[in-house]
Amino acid sequence: MIPFNKIYHSKNELEYVTKSILSQRQSGDSQFTGICNTLLKKILHNRAFPLLTTSCTHSLEMSALILKIKPGDEVIMPSYTFVSTANAFIMRGARIIFCDSQKENPNMDIDHVRSLITNKTKIIVPVHYAGISCDMGQLISISKALDIRIVEDNAHGIGAYYKDIPLGTIGDLGCLSFHDTKNISCGEGGALIINNESLINHAEIIREKGTDRSSFLRGEVDKYGWKKLGSSYLLSDILAAKLVSQFEDLDYITEKRKTLWDYYHNNLLPLEKKGTIKLPDVPKYANHCGHIFYVICEDIKVRDSLINHFRLAGIQTAFHYQSLHKSDYFADKYQGEDLINSDRYSDCLLRLPLYPDLQNDEIDSVIEALLLY
Repeated sequence: MIPFNKIYHSKNELEYVTKSILSQRQSGDSQFTGICNTLLKKILHNRAFPLLTTSCTHSLEMSALILKIKPGDEVIMPSYTFVSTANAFIMRGARIIFCDSQKENPNMDIDHVRSLITNKTKIIVPVHYAGISCDMGQLISISKALDIRIVEDNAHGIGAYYKDIPLGTIGDLGCLSFHDTKNISCGEGGALIINNESLINHAEIIREKGTDRSSFLRGEVDKYGWKKLGSSYLLSDILAAKLVSQFEDLDYITEKRKTLWDYYHNNLLPLEKKGTIKLPDVPKYANHCGHIFYVICEDIKVRDSLINHFRLAGIQTAFHYQSLHKSDYFADKYQGEDLINSDRYSDCLLRLPLYPDLQNDEIDSVIEALLLY
C-alpha cells in the first residue's frame, strides 16, 4: 500500500528530544521553545512575533479571545474549511457567515466576501488551502477601508508566500499547524503569529492562563497574577525540540514536496486537456509549499469510483472537507445562499499521496493508476 501521508523524520530530532527529556524543564517556554521561536522568526522573515501553541485550533481560539469577540459579532470565513476555523469563534458567541470558494480553487471568493460584510463584521478569516495563498492584497484593502480584522488560517502554509511575503504574517494574526499531516510536524502543535504589536501583551497573558507570567519571567514585574480570561496554550518543550529539527529541514521538505507536486502536475496535464480532471490552480501572486496535490473530478460518483480504483491498486487517497454550512451542527442555522463551489469541492476534490519520502516508482504508480482509470 502506498499511504496517503507519511511523517517526515528530521535528522536531529532524536538528539534534541533526548536532550529535552534529560533536562530539568520540559514545560512550555523552556530551552527548545526559545530556539524554535528564533528559527520561526527567521522563516517568517522577522516580520512577526510567534508564540508556540498546542495546536492550530488553540491558536484560532486565542485569536477570538485576543480580538475580544463577543456574542453577535460576525466572522466571515469559507464554508470549505476544517471545523476548527469556525469552532474557535462560535465558542465566543460569534455569528459565522460562510462565504463560497472560488470557481478556480478552494480559497474564499473575495467578491462574495464583500457582499457579506455588514456593520457587525468584526473579522475575516482567509484559509490558505493547500498552502496556496488567498488574494491578501484585496483582503488587506477591505480591512483598512472598513476596520475589519484579518486572521489568517495558515494551517497548510508554512513555507508558502503571498508574492514575497510569508503567509501568516499579513493579517493581524496568523495561525499555523504542526499536526502529523502537515509539512512540519511534532504530532500535535501550532503557533500564533502576531503581526500587530499592540496585541502581543494581550496574547501572552491569554496563553499563560490569563496571567502576566511571561512578564514575570523576563523580570518586568516582581510577581505575577490573574489579569484576564485565558487558558493553557503552551507547547511542551519536548515537542518544541522535535520542531527545532523539523524547522532546520524546512527548505529541504518544501523543495522536495514542490518537486513532487510539479511532477504530478506535468504528468497529469494530458488528463486535464482531455477534460477528465481539473488540476490545482495557483494564482500568479501565490508561491505555494507543496502541501497538497489534488485533482477535481467530474462529480461525486466519479470521485468515489476513483478512490476505490486507487484502493484496488494499493494506493491510499483521500477526499477532504465537507461544507460546514451543510454539517449536522450548522445546517439548521444556515440562512445564506447556496455555496455551489464549496459543495463542488466537497464532492469532487481528491487528494493524492504527497510526502518527502514518496519514491519515484511510487509516484509513477499513482500517476499510472490515474491515467489508466
